[in-house]
Amino acid sequence: MKQITNFLFLFLTISAFSQGPWTQEKGKFYTQISFSIIPSYNELFGDPDYTINGELTDNTVQLYGEYGLTNNTTLIVNMPYKIIKHKELVNPCVFGPCPEYTNNKTALGNIEIGVKHNFYKKDWLLSGQFSIESNTGSYDENSGLRTGYDAFTFTPLFLAGKSFNKSYLQTFIGTKIRTNNYSSNFKVGGEYGGKVYKNIWLIGFLDIEKSFKNGDVEIPNSNKATGLYVNDQEYGVVGLKAIGEFSDNFGITASLPAAFYGNNVAKQVALTVGIYKKF
Repeated sequence: MKQITNFLFLFLTISAFSQGPWTQEKGKFYTQISFSIIPSYNELFGDPDYTINGELTDNTVQLYGEYGLTNNTTLIVNMPYKIIKHKELVNPCVFGPCPEYTNNKTALGNIEIGVKHNFYKKDWLLSGQFSIESNTGSYDENSGLRTGYDAFTFTPLFLAGKSFNKSYLQTFIGTKIRTNNYSSNFKVGGEYGGKVYKNIWLIGFLDIEKSFKNGDVEIPNSNKATGLYVNDQEYGVVGLKAIGEFSDNFGITASLPAAFYGNNVAKQVALTVGIYKKF
């Protein structure tokens, strides 16, 4: 049981705010750097689906960390750095010429900080998590390239999980409440994973976000044309994650989600790989 619990901590922090109920031990620190890529795409989910001018490539370098304030309370920090490229961009300005515009945008995304607290740990682990996503993204008005929401996001979550002999189950439910007249989202999902060979783990997951469509923010036309961090974004994804453990405190991770529905999000698969270290 101790071995599976140690693994669960490592896994449940491989992705930023991974919605697991396990917390870090007091004074312990965990960090991960990961790289996510959404390859070139020009089609977005919608009703109906729609295309954008040119092709976008959306990459993210992400630094994630956890620190055990107590055995039951963990501080969480996530810093994304966005690398967005827009191919075949032709005069994106809506009104008049724009001799100075860029088809590349590299800048911080929405930095997130949160606290996770475990309040029950018998047969099942039950925890609560609250995070704040800051308005640290940037936006190029001419090209419509945006690296984060023009808003603060408050995310309360209820988390539950249970470990078995060589596997685990966890689930979460909560909301994302956004400021600046953006719509808020309902969030629910879970995952089940187990050890398949020596130090290799395989996990299946489900993640759903559904917009309440309660916001009326005015999105610039050039931003609508790219579909980056616009209002009423929502999705449903299923996918696989894998972990390779080189030691008890060092390893690599990978995840491959696929959307089965969405709105105002890329109609394209995403791939994430990462390296984690526990101190």
